[in-house]
Order: sequence, then C-alpha cells, then structure tokens
Amino acid sequence: MASSSTESLVELRNLTFGYGERVILDDISLSVPRGKVTALLGASGGGKTTILRLIGGQNRAQSGQLLFDGQDVTPMNQPQIYAARRRMGMLFQFGALFADLSVFENVAFPLREHTDLPDALIRDIVLMKLNAVGLRGARDLMPSEVSGGMARRIALARAIALDPELVMYDEPFSGLDPISLGTAARLIRQLNDSMGLTSIFVSHELEQTFAISDHVIILANGKVAAEGTPDEVRQSSDPLVYQYVHALPDGPVRFHYPGASVEDDFGPAPTSGPKPPGGSS
Repeated sequence: MASSSTESLVELRNLTFGYGERVILDDISLSVPRGKVTALLGASGGGKTTILRLIGGQNRAQSGQLLFDGQDVTPMNQPQIYAARRRMGMLFQFGALFADLSVFENVAFPLREHTDLPDALIRDIVLMKLNAVGLRGARDLMPSEVSGGMARRIALARAIALDPELVMYDEPFSGLDPISLGTAARLIRQLNDSMGLTSIFVSHELEQTFAISDHVIILANGKVAAEGTPDEVRQSSDPLVYQYVHALPDGPVRFHYPGASVEDDFGPAPTSGPKPPGGSS
C-alpha cells in the first residue's frame, strides 16, 4: 500500500539497468524528496534521461527497485503502469507537440484521452493551464506558429493538465534564448510550489539549475557522484563533481577519448633534430 506520508516520492534502491552488456546505472540508490524540485545532472550518456524512463515504466530495471510513492514500478503490469502514469506529467525535450493539433487541442489531449469530462469543463481546464504558463491568448495557434520557448510552455501546460503529483522535465532549457530560459526556470519553480508538485528535471544549464533546485543529484559512471542541496554539491571535494560544477575541460572526465598512445599511432619521437646541410657525418 502506498504511503503519502513518506519523505520521498521516488526512490531507487540498488537499481541496475543497461543495454546488453553496457551498464548505464550500476547498483544505484537515490531519492527524490516529495514536494521539492530535484535536478539530475551529469555528463551526457550518464543515465539521467534513463532514470525518467524507468520512473515512467518505459524501461524496466534488471535488478533492484524503483519505488513511486512506495510501490515498485518494475514488476507492474500494463494497467498498473498506466494507473501510475496517470499521476505523472512529462515535458519532453523540445516539447513534442502534435503538429496537426492546435495549442488548445494539444493541452486538451490528455483530458480527452484519460477522462470523460464534458467539453465545457475541458475548455475551462485547458484555459486555466494555458493561463498558468502565460499563453491563454495563444489557444487557437498551431505549433508551427509559435516560438521554441512558447512550444515548451505549451507542452508544460499539457504536462500539468491532469493535475499530476510528479512532473518530469527532460532538458527543459535546451535551445532556449536567455529570456525563454529564465521564464521556463521560473515556471518550474512556481508551478511546483503553487500546485504542490514534486518535480524532477534533467539539465546541463548549471546557473538556472542551482537557482531553482532544492535537491541536486550528479550522476557519473553509473553511480551517484554527489547528492544534496545546491550549496552542498557546489562545495563537494570530489574531483569529478568539482570538474563538472566548474566546467573544467580536463579532469576525471578526460578531453581525449581513450585510445592508443601517440607513440603507437605516430611512432617514437626523434631523438635529435635534423642535421644542418653540409654538416659532418
């Protein structure tokens, strides 16, 4: 039985996941605090989006547990997964709006798909969600008629249409100009607090991420390299975390991809320079 009183809405317990022989998450444990904004950081390919897919049940762990509100998602059957997803919202990278549907119908889609609400009530809910992201006036536009930042906000309105408990964001700041980026970051924070949500987002944008997060998790090499408040993560003495937070080009994550030595590829360096013309032998 799920317990709404637990401090964590999502927990990974000794979870391992990979593709074939390639391990992405290796016996990893972490928690997402209920009611807070949690950021997943780390180098590309480190398993951040994979965690979102595991929470939503698109991927299943090879071992360990993934708990959503106290219930393990991994062994759930399809009806159980769908019921869990009903309590989640997802903002896909770049929005993923339906190109042939208007802004209004994009936001109305989950309401039409998962509820039997009358059209008049759906209209009111859609306009309320669009108003929350500042785009009630764009209801009749098509996705091709809005900017990238607007598309991300429309997708956010769609993600919260069913009043979920958990909202997941995959790279919500990617490709946005500074104004749109700041707006997106502020919306994540404001909606989390005003709607009583729990939010998880994947990001590489450190300044805004640290500004709006309550909890930060940095992944590396299939493990949790650092976990805590933004200040605790910034002050970490772990070399890999330090390199990542300070955007250093070299460190535990090397600039050069592992491979043969320079000598193996180009031969040994000459022991002396070329002899001058006419010199003695």
